[in-house]
Amino acid sequence: MDSPLSQRLPRDPEVVRKILAAHRSAVEKGDPVYVDPLTRRSVMTSVFLASRGRCCSSGCRHCPYEP
Repeated sequence: MDSPLSQRLPRDPEVVRKILAAHRSAVEKGDPVYVDPLTRRSVMTSVFLASRGRCCSSGCRHCPYEP
């Protein structure tokens, strides 16, 4: 659940590193969302999305239901 779809990430590896660190930190703290370091928008964690029980077809970055 820690590997988001690459097409839903920016191309800059430094930004990707920051995004993955923010996601990991939120998951470790049990937070359902984190703030994207680039856009400042709230992003749902894979753990929160998995707890919903199904894909909502919204293109979530950390969707655990997509390949």
